[in-house]
Amino acid sequence: MTNTKEVLIKRFVKLKKHYIALSDYKQLINDLLQGKNIYHSEVFEKLEPLDRAVLDAYLKRFASMQDFLGAKIFPLLLDISGLTANKMTETLFVMEREEVIDSLETWIELREVRNELEHDYPEELNQALKDLRYCIDHFSTMESYYINAKTFAKRFISDEEL
Repeated sequence: MTNTKEVLIKRFVKLKKHYIALSDYKQLINDLLQGKNIYHSEVFEKLEPLDRAVLDAYLKRFASMQDFLGAKIFPLLLDISGLTANKMTETLFVMEREEVIDSLETWIELREVRNELEHDYPEELNQALKDLRYCIDHFSTMESYYINAKTFAKRFISDEEL
């Protein structure tokens, strides 16, 4: 059976792929924002299908990255460090205390906003565009969670292994 350290290393490889893709989509969105305000409903409705696909891909990767961190990375970080938590909220409290996430409130808000987009989009277009902007504006938050999780793991796993 594979030990926790080996599983965590493999999961960080996958998380890195999520992060690279999210970064690439963020750059494409930044380029798109140079020419137009995509958060304005009339502009959004006239976007090319490829531009909309980039936005959808960003949101899907954003959600996947948060889910992967919460479900696959954080529990193993607790295991490898000897910390314990029985429920997801306990895990998140420990991750906040260890400064992997900035706050439980921010984590939950990010999750709620992206869940609204997954379930309501595009019925309430103006609200969906506000939520889209929120997720795009919080790229650096998600990036910091990735970096902080790696930094935490490096206490127990060498740089070369990660």
